[in-house]
Amino acid sequence: MISAYASSNKLVLGQLKTEQKSNEITAIPELIKMLDIKGALVTIDAMACQTNIAKAIVEQGGDYLLAVKSNQGKLRQALEKAFSSQRANVVDTLSLEQGHGRIESRQCYVFASTKLDGDFSRWKGLKSIVMVENFRFEKGKSVELEYRYYISSKALSAEQAALAVRDHWGIESMHWVLDVTMNEDACQIYKGHGAENLSCLRHMSLNMLRAEPTKLSIVGKQKRCMMSTTMLEAVLSAGFSHVVKM
Repeated sequence: MISAYASSNKLVLGQLKTEQKSNEITAIPELIKMLDIKGALVTIDAMACQTNIAKAIVEQGGDYLLAVKSNQGKLRQALEKAFSSQRANVVDTLSLEQGHGRIESRQCYVFASTKLDGDFSRWKGLKSIVMVENFRFEKGKSVELEYRYYISSKALSAEQAALAVRDHWGIESMHWVLDVTMNEDACQIYKGHGAENLSCLRHMSLNMLRAEPTKLSIVGKQKRCMMSTTMLEAVLSAGFSHVVKM
């Protein structure tokens, strides 16, 4: 199952069933066609860093920010080369977090795609290349240093790129909420359309619970709904009203 998530609104926008993991690459363009992404920046994991997916996003009026790993060997090597030789001369954006016995810092660097050594014109509309350097120190553990690379069809500033990369992980938060509050991972229904239908119901429920303005956790709202039809009606009303406004 693949899904589209609006990080700024914390809403699931759509989903599409896939038979197996390998089919996600072919299913993503189909999901993109279902959505109005004009003017939006679409972020996807490295598995979906494919030229046909980049093309589908641009042709729908959106921009892409795609993670690049070893599945795109030449592109990854070109990115590493571009940043290793020039990043020290570039003004970047730095964010620092400290808490729970650990320190994390992230630096984001952005260059124009013309800095790439090689021909990458097959990536439709490619304008920017991005590197995020992530440093993490946790008491009692070794220091971790990680580099993540991205390509984008949008002329991004370092601040814009850093925010987009950070917001992308909002979908991981969504999956965590679905598992903790609705036991998604423990669901044993796989046959037929059962899994797809239940996934759709969970996404709709989460959207409605988040649309209801009461300052309660998702679990708190669920419990209140079980005990009060008034709260249940409020959640349903907020959910449907939000859909109408969109």
